[in-house]
Amino acid sequence: MATSAEIIDFLLDQLSSVNQLSTRRMFGEYCVYVSGKPVGFVCDDQLYMKITPAGRHVAPQLEEGFPYPGAKPYLLVTADRWEDRDWLIELVLATYGDLPDPKPRKKRKA
Repeated sequence: MATSAEIIDFLLDQLSSVNQLSTRRMFGEYCVYVSGKPVGFVCDDQLYMKITPAGRHVAPQLEEGFPYPGAKPYLLVTADRWEDRDWLIELVLATYGDLPDPKPRKKRKA
């Protein structure tokens, strides 16, 4: 089951104050980025955040889940937590802050 556009619209609205937040559609699901860093996924209408020490500190009660077969575990943010905008923003920014900068892409040879 692919993620619905309404779910993405709602999450983007909830996170609208996060600078440089974006999503990218991938295979019917979405990757969530902050300043070019992938911080999580939205798969099957569920939000999965990368596990980081700061994210665990903000959300120690969250269980782990797998966004797709073969994936590493992620924090599963259930839909009942999406309404708490301030908490959700805090989780996204904490996760972003703990992740390394993305490696620069190598240029293709002509």
